[in-house]
Amino acid sequence: MKIFDKYTSEGVVVNDLGLKPYINLAEKLVLKTHGRHNEKFGREKINIMERLALLLGVPGHRGKKHKIQTSWASGKYNKNMKTVMQAFKILEKSGNPIQILVKAVENSSPCDEVTTIEYGGARYPQSVDVSPMRRINLALRNLVHGAYDKAFNKKTKMYQALANELLLASNNSNDAFAVQKKTETEKQADAAR
Repeated sequence: MKIFDKYTSEGVVVNDLGLKPYINLAEKLVLKTHGRHNEKFGREKINIMERLALLLGVPGHRGKKHKIQTSWASGKYNKNMKTVMQAFKILEKSGNPIQILVKAVENSSPCDEVTTIEYGGARYPQSVDVSPMRRINLALRNLVHGAYDKAFNKKTKMYQALANELLLASNNSNDAFAVQKKTETEKQADAAR
């Protein structure tokens, strides 16, 4: 069985051993869970491709507000999945699109983060390790944000921007927004050790 009768996850390798249990590559004809996995750690049961599509509809906060709101990103599954499928069609020229997505997530998921601790009435930044589930969430969110930045109020279509962002992140290029965010986060964490 192939995903949408087009893409197979056979031969897709997850090199990061910490992320391996949390990246689901299960093949189904249609990737639609209908919110079934709403329990703790339920996201690990959702296919990585569907998680990307779900984030396209509601990309999340930038700081304290939703910076980008578009009329076509309505949260509808069909629209979001159509965007992902068009991006994957572009990525087919470079290899297996699912492998490119997995490699992009691996390259753009930060290992360390900074949190604030309060000790004796003063606040200090403290470096902490990031859990594997949060690493994947941050990577996917940053990939989507990077694609939005490159497509919002520009001639580039969203699926072209998404394909470009995934390709750059899979090559570990600093032109990818997600890879830039990862290096920036890890530098801040190194400074707060």
